[in-house]
Amino acid sequence: MAEQDVDRDLEVLLDYLRRSRGFDFTGYKRSSLSRRIDKRMQVVGADGYLSYLDNLEVDPEEFTHLFNTILINVTSFFRDPPTWEYLSAEVLPQLVADKADGEPIRMWSAGCASGEEAYSLAMVTAEALGPDAVRERVKIYATDVDEEALNQARQARYTPRQVEGVPPELLERHFERNGNGYVFSKDLRRSVIFGRHDLIQDAPISRIDLLVCRNTLMYLNSETQSHVLARFSFALREGGYLLLGKAEVLLAHSNLFTSVDLKRRVFQKVPGATLRDRLMVLTEAGARPVGGPGTREDRVRNAALEASPEAQLVVDAGGYLSIANSRARELFNLRLEDIGRPFQDLEVSYRPLELRSKIQQVYVERRLSRVYEVDWPAPTGEIAHLQVQITPLLDDQHNLLGASIGFADVTRSQRYKEELEHANQGLEDAYAELQSTNEELETTNEELQSTVEELETTNEELQSTNEELETMNEEMQSTNEELQTSNDELGQRTGELNQLNAFLESIWAGLGGAVVVLDPDLRVLVWNHGSEDLWGVRQDEVLGQHFLNLDIGLPVDQIRPALRQAMSSEDGARTTIVDATNRRGRRVRCRVTCSPLVGNDKTPRGVIVVVEPQPEGQTAPA
Repeated sequence: MAEQDVDRDLEVLLDYLRRSRGFDFTGYKRSSLSRRIDKRMQVVGADGYLSYLDNLEVDPEEFTHLFNTILINVTSFFRDPPTWEYLSAEVLPQLVADKADGEPIRMWSAGCASGEEAYSLAMVTAEALGPDAVRERVKIYATDVDEEALNQARQARYTPRQVEGVPPELLERHFERNGNGYVFSKDLRRSVIFGRHDLIQDAPISRIDLLVCRNTLMYLNSETQSHVLARFSFALREGGYLLLGKAEVLLAHSNLFTSVDLKRRVFQKVPGATLRDRLMVLTEAGARPVGGPGTREDRVRNAALEASPEAQLVVDAGGYLSIANSRARELFNLRLEDIGRPFQDLEVSYRPLELRSKIQQVYVERRLSRVYEVDWPAPTGEIAHLQVQITPLLDDQHNLLGASIGFADVTRSQRYKEELEHANQGLEDAYAELQSTNEELETTNEELQSTVEELETTNEELQSTNEELETMNEEMQSTNEELQTSNDELGQRTGELNQLNAFLESIWAGLGGAVVVLDPDLRVLVWNHGSEDLWGVRQDEVLGQHFLNLDIGLPVDQIRPALRQAMSSEDGARTTIVDATNRRGRRVRCRVTCSPLVGNDKTPRGVIVVVEPQPEGQTAPA
């Protein structure tokens, strides 16, 4: 197959993944994508991308294996320790110093995978501020596109190998041992908020003080990296910090970020970065932003746009409102001061429809999108019907400049359409009514003929029903007699069981010593009055409790061997003389006999323990 055909098939597969599962990999480097997809194709035996697409449609579980292969979640606690030491010693103190007392601190771990990086942030912040301040002031947003990795991160459970990078003192303070693994501190975990977020498609989280995105951008192509970095600039507060991975460099975007420590990949947002600065990052070097120099042609173009009867908005690729003509300002109550503001902060971004997601879709697909029949209250008070068209703006090199959003007022045509549809519907209803009348007349005769036949059969059915009811009555009488017999037998067995229980109770009460019956797990089944009198513990307090865990004066360690022997053998009892403390706190010498409780199959079903206080001077039998 030609290389051009292979590339086309790969794009078809990527488009299918985006449409069917919402994963947009079109911004990833094609070399890395094809290499990882080829790995899964070899596993399932697919001979091409289209063949693999057919396999995905037949076997939905293959999606999980494919996404796990593409989204390589390589992470660890305190990855690259020198970077975290610098973050703790330099960045966090400066970040806290720039904040007023009690002012919230917002952090973002982008591409958090299974959560190690986000929890590392929580630990270094807790060491800098204290756990109480973290709970009150700090929010750490941890996002990833992989739901399976996010579910693992929310559980906060890690193996000993996974926590090897955690310093011992932090491991002791912020983790709890759980079986063979470790669980991150519940108190600090409340400050970490996990959620699915696609850096390519979704709008960024705002007002961030520290953004950590390590070794994620390197999988994206240069154009997509520019979009993501511009969004990071919008997400950060003035002077906010950006921490990247060792494999990522930010030198090409120095107009938005300045290097704080290039060796450790720590950058800071340039204060007062202009809209043009952000737009130049998105359009790459040499691209002229929308609303450029004021040439005569530009003035004519702007005047025509301003005079257009159609509402028109232009949003730059960085998410800022660049243009809003007179009709748009009037229709959506915009001011000239709103031009240059983040589009997501304006009401028009989500009313009369959600435009932010539509714009992102246009950016990804690089083709216009239309939305029909959008209702919006016009300044006159009437409801206007709008047709919205979102068009991507590209320069000569096909670099993305932004999006143009046109709102065409189709209220009049919509009314004509509704009136025409109403008239057509009336004609169709009249024709249908005439047709149905004819059908009703034809069927009426058939119904009259069939009515006589139905009346004849009804009489036969009633006779048959009467016979069935008589049969059912006889069956119910027989069933009642059987139930009465069963009740009599159950009553007799209940009486026998009550007599047997009373018999056993009298035996346990009549035994002189303290008698305890244990199940195979050494949990208490019987605790007689002698046991209550000797140890001062009531029966309802110990039933079901483990015998060896009871807080009584009996030295259980000395009788443990006898209990074990009685459980493992059915021949004979084991007797031990021990010194104990009775319920009055007095020392008594007791003879403890452990006998196996044997079932019908001669198998030990528990242990009978008899404790008899001995006269002083009694010794153990030879």
